[in-house]
Amino acid sequence: MKLQLIRNATLRLNYAGHTILIDPYLAPKHSLPSYAGRSPNPLVALPIGIDAVLQGIEMVIISHLHTDHFDKLAQASLPPEIPIFCQPGNEDRIRDHGFLAVTSIESSVSWQGITIQRTAGQHGSSEAVLQAMGEVSGFVLSARDEPTVYWAGDTIWYDEIRKNIDRWQPDIIITHSGGAVWGDNEQIIMDAEQTAALCRYAPEAMVIATHMEALDHCLDSRASLRACADRHGIKAEQLRIPMDGAEIAL
Repeated sequence: MKLQLIRNATLRLNYAGHTILIDPYLAPKHSLPSYAGRSPNPLVALPIGIDAVLQGIEMVIISHLHTDHFDKLAQASLPPEIPIFCQPGNEDRIRDHGFLAVTSIESSVSWQGITIQRTAGQHGSSEAVLQAMGEVSGFVLSARDEPTVYWAGDTIWYDEIRKNIDRWQPDIIITHSGGAVWGDNEQIIMDAEQTAALCRYAPEAMVIATHMEALDHCLDSRASLRACADRHGIKAEQLRIPMDGAEIAL
């Protein structure tokens, strides 16, 4: 297995002999509106060209339809016949962009020897913010001779994430750890402290922190996450914090 962080939550994943694209966000630097009034988004350019991002992609997984997870440039750039998996309720909107092979995952599906299981997430805490954010999902990937991967998605650290870890005992957990806030500075994804709490809860798993330093409402940086992890005694071997474009072979 090999994982490449592109930017924000966008990943290229080589898994069980197949190349998967996760949450494609391909917009040029500063081409989209601000979320927090600090800067246009995204804050940084793609580390590689769009052709390189899409090269060899066989399947796409989209956690939810916020613009920093499936933007207009991705909608225009992906081939219409590419298999796309998503959460229930998003399939028709994705098909409206001309995609022909869209499958919603109620609980689990199998594709080319890979089992994909959908998990719940919580994109905030208050009722008002949860209503504004809408439903989000994470996914667990498993296949013969591959590590079990739990991509938690856009979620805070709460009981359901613990239950998912207990249920699937993942070897690798991918977190969205930028500490994004919404409304009256309400946290809507994990921050440094919550990511550290997850690491302590799952000490045998490798945690790969993503969704950092790309959006103006994300308040935690890679450096602040590393400093927090150090305070809690979490070693770099357990918590990996890749730069955009970095590849991790597992």
